[in-house]
Amino acid sequence: MSRSNYFLRLFSPLAIATLLSFASFTARATDYTDLWWNPAESGWGINLVQSDSFMFATFFIYDPDKKPIWYIAGLTLDSNGNFNGAVYSTIGPYYGGAWNPADVAVTQVGSASFRPTSAYTGTLVYTVTTPPALAATVTKAIQRQSLTQITIGGTYVGGQSGAYSSCSNSGTNATYTDTFTLEVTQGANRSVTFQFSYASGVSCSLTGTLTQFGQLYTVPTASYTCSDGLNTNASMSEIKATSLGIEGRFSAPSVGGECREDATFGGPLK
Repeated sequence: MSRSNYFLRLFSPLAIATLLSFASFTARATDYTDLWWNPAESGWGINLVQSDSFMFATFFIYDPDKKPIWYIAGLTLDSNGNFNGAVYSTIGPYYGGAWNPADVAVTQVGSASFRPTSAYTGTLVYTVTTPPALAATVTKAIQRQSLTQITIGGTYVGGQSGAYSSCSNSGTNATYTDTFTLEVTQGANRSVTFQFSYASGVSCSLTGTLTQFGQLYTVPTASYTCSDGLNTNASMSEIKATSLGIEGRFSAPSVGGECREDATFGGPLK
């Protein structure tokens, strides 16, 4: 994090570009696994479970008689970043009795598409054609549903991969990697501070207010300061904590050398 300033003090732009060209910065696609809903229509929703370029969906919706109806879908990622596939109706044995595989039947009844509009929102379009009494095309704006506040505070060790771009001196456009110890302090009022201590010798903090979307947090506006004198603003996104650690992204539109910085970070609990 401000490793741009750190390296600029030690190397020429050409040396920086040569040194950092061996590092790579690849922003992987978002994982949309979560419970999704429309907040204005509480009572129905869809579970999305993503496995690389495939997504399995389960709908909890209702028929014209307001009775629950069971649909599933298998969706595959296309070149536009949308997931498309068939919708199926399934029936099976009574849950209170013995399981008989012969009673299971899966019938394709339509098609569906999940079209992400951000890491946290999307458009769900599905069409049911069979039986005719249930035929309909539905288009809904949906978003991740938050169930409980998720704890992310703790001490982590890990690594960061990033890139400086749009620099006033194009010779300083470069990628980088670094390792860190990270202390995350999470306040009761959703305030949060990420304190990074890097192997490069620089320490940086990002401080702001958490916004939650399902399993993910964002920090739309964060103060971004470093021990080498950097003092600017940034945003953080796709922050996720698991039983093993933490991961996320951040972006700062203006750092040393009038560069833009984009990075991903992650690491296990210490």
